[in-house]
Amino acid sequence: MPISRRFSSHSLSWGIAGLAALVMSTADAAPVNTFDAILAGPQRSDAERARDVYRHPKETLMFFGIRPNQTVIEIEPGAGWYTEILAPYLHDNGKLYVAPYFADATKGDSPSNKRYSDKLMQDPAIYGNVKIGALRAGQFSDVAPEGSADLVLTFRNAHNWIKDGHIDDNFKAFYTELKPGGVLGIVDHRAKPGTTDQQMMDSGYTTETYIIEHARAAGFKLAGRSEVNSNPRDTKDYASGVWALPPTLAGGDQDKAKYLAIGESDRMTLRFVKPSQSGAGQE
Repeated sequence: MPISRRFSSHSLSWGIAGLAALVMSTADAAPVNTFDAILAGPQRSDAERARDVYRHPKETLMFFGIRPNQTVIEIEPGAGWYTEILAPYLHDNGKLYVAPYFADATKGDSPSNKRYSDKLMQDPAIYGNVKIGALRAGQFSDVAPEGSADLVLTFRNAHNWIKDGHIDDNFKAFYTELKPGGVLGIVDHRAKPGTTDQQMMDSGYTTETYIIEHARAAGFKLAGRSEVNSNPRDTKDYASGVWALPPTLAGGDQDKAKYLAIGESDRMTLRFVKPSQSGAGQE
């Protein structure tokens, strides 16, 4: 069932040491207060916090069932927007692996990935426990042992895998990494039902049906949907696709006010489970 978008935001101020003390929670600590502290922490800029109204990180991660003692793999972390939340949350009792994605198995590192790794190295108090691996054309390297991950998370990436032809390979890799009962959490730009594969590749929007069918083909069971990241203002009919909207604003100043008023894209939020041996509790 949909979860509430409401969340409390506290105006807190502290240094790195203060944040570290807040994050040193026990494995069974209630996640809500920990999230509030991390979201207000000094590792996040004002610009990043401003996007919480569209991305709902606390509600999204709680919907996926995250706990501070879990092993989590974040796929294609980009500039690290979610890493800034996951790293302190999992710092003391959990494990965080990040896997930048390469469609070409032989492709070398990119400048954006270099900036990301540099960012992590510059703040070891928060990111020192993060392990950087890779996902290359459906094959993991330097991530958690097979069958050991509690969560595999990917945010606004699955639409790219349709175009490069690796969506099924990637889903199979996620399935292998997860332990029985482990969760695959997916957030992505949601297309209108009936959108063709070519339209999805051109626009960046993907139908829920497409994602669900391909996840099920890899062995996953759909365990839940949330509307926490929905946006009914998004008409999904822009000449430049989803990139017309913020944060990209592909058109520059042209119709900028219109797109800012719409906000970020309408997004599906899907939770899949790798069935346990008994299959208990699966839909």
